[in-house]
Amino acid sequence: MRKFFQEIKADLKFKTAGPGQKLSEPARVPKEKPKAEAAPKPRQAPTDEAQRAAAAALARMELKPKAKLPSSQEAIKNQVRKELMAEAAASEKGLSEEDKDLTSPDRGGAAAPSVSGVYFICPLTGTVVRRDQKEKHLREAIQSYFSVDPVAASIMEIHTLNKDRERVRVGVETVAKYLDNIYLHPEEEKYRKIKLQNKVFQERISCLEGIHRFFQSIGFETKTLPVPGQGTTEEYYVLKEEMLTKLEDLKDYKEQLLSAEPVRAQLDRQLCVFKPSPEAAHFELPNDFYNLTAEEIKREQRLRTEAVEKASMLRTKAMREKEEQREMRKYNYTLVRVRFPDGYILQGTFYARESVSTLYSFVREALRDDWLPFELLGPGGSKLADENLAFNECGLVPSALLTLAWDAAVMADIEAAGEEQPTSPLKPELLSRVQTLS
Repeated sequence: MRKFFQEIKADLKFKTAGPGQKLSEPARVPKEKPKAEAAPKPRQAPTDEAQRAAAAALARMELKPKAKLPSSQEAIKNQVRKELMAEAAASEKGLSEEDKDLTSPDRGGAAAPSVSGVYFICPLTGTVVRRDQKEKHLREAIQSYFSVDPVAASIMEIHTLNKDRERVRVGVETVAKYLDNIYLHPEEEKYRKIKLQNKVFQERISCLEGIHRFFQSIGFETKTLPVPGQGTTEEYYVLKEEMLTKLEDLKDYKEQLLSAEPVRAQLDRQLCVFKPSPEAAHFELPNDFYNLTAEEIKREQRLRTEAVEKASMLRTKAMREKEEQREMRKYNYTLVRVRFPDGYILQGTFYARESVSTLYSFVREALRDDWLPFELLGPGGSKLADENLAFNECGLVPSALLTLAWDAAVMADIEAAGEEQPTSPLKPELLSRVQTLS
């Protein structure tokens, strides 16, 4: 039986070996297949129906959940470190376009901003200026005030244009001592002279902008005098002789210098009233609400670095809330809308660190009857109970829509008395310039 199967296998092997060949014949070269004479026809472009079907299939594929990237703590840290290094390099050269996009939302093709910017009112001129023109306008306003009151103008310069408050305090107190010595010892000539190259004068006083104009405006003049025992000359501030008869004025100038405060431009609320609109909760804020200074950008980079380290540790609720509050502090301003029961909307701009009590005052000043008690309800109907909290502490930044609710008991008493109520609780002068919210 075994021999039978071996013969069958040998016979099959012989048949599949191909045609026979004599040992004396040269080896055969395998025949090549004839090449196609005509070139293949070009592939036809897909039809419109096929293209639409392909697009639909691609969209379905994109909707499918993608595979997750490695999420190990080490991989996350490495990625964030790369981003931080790139951001640090960009901040050294100036704010890159990408950073600008991060600090302000993309406004390509967006609707018009809810406000055109953040504005301030100059307390000296009453002029309303944009945020980026505020410092320049204040400086020019103080300069122009020299023609009215040079002493007051120089004091405003000292307190407003020097931003280091501690340096201002030290310099002003030193000047006050000079003036005290003159007032208490007018007969002593040494107190009426101030050596300009004196170390204390140079380190504490001369570095302050506006200080020299102050000395000149209160009666000092510059003189070159010999230095006793040295045979050289130095420049001094010397009080004029006629000022010895006006020592009370000198004392008054000292008090003004010590008690003065920086001239601060007041934030313009940009009060607006809008008709009822379904777009009340939609805000388009300008860059003024988002722009970060170079110092704030560095702070954000530091906070991100800290966040990487904290990503690998468990955090309590209190820790998470603290981090959320810190995130809210990046905004300097907030745009708030208050919707009244009749649908009308009152809008104003506030500092993010202002207390909610300023909003209550803002609304009350807009009412026809400012004595009517009311409550302000935040998102979700939660009452803003603590008026001492700041807007950023309440999460009302960089914008918020609140709802006004009247005191139910008071409104019931008014209805029971049969008193006729106006169509709107807002002042007529505000309703006369009501706008449509776009």
